[in-house]
Amino acid sequence: MRPIGPGDVAAAACALMKVPDSMRAALAERMLTHAQAADKYRKRLGRVHPRWGCGSLMDVAGTYPRRAEPFWDDPEYLRCVMVILSAICAVRGAAERE
Repeated sequence: MRPIGPGDVAAAACALMKVPDSMRAALAERMLTHAQAADKYRKRLGRVHPRWGCGSLMDVAGTYPRRAEPFWDDPEYLRCVMVILSAICAVRGAAERE
């Protein structure tokens, strides 16, 4: 997966805001899985993945419906930011253990 920046987290959180709370963790994991797959595709074939883009989380998040990015004092947005950050930590932690 490409390096993750603040824009990636914001885009993913905005996508998470469009689904019920109970589906957010699974969607976060799916977006990260797709970003990893797209990056491998790009590296192997030298072109972006036709659906998931270049391997960035932002490209993958752009394939889902998203709410407009709210201000940082929006509690729902902050919960979604925490969900995607937790998923990123889980994925990075698993990679470090391998």
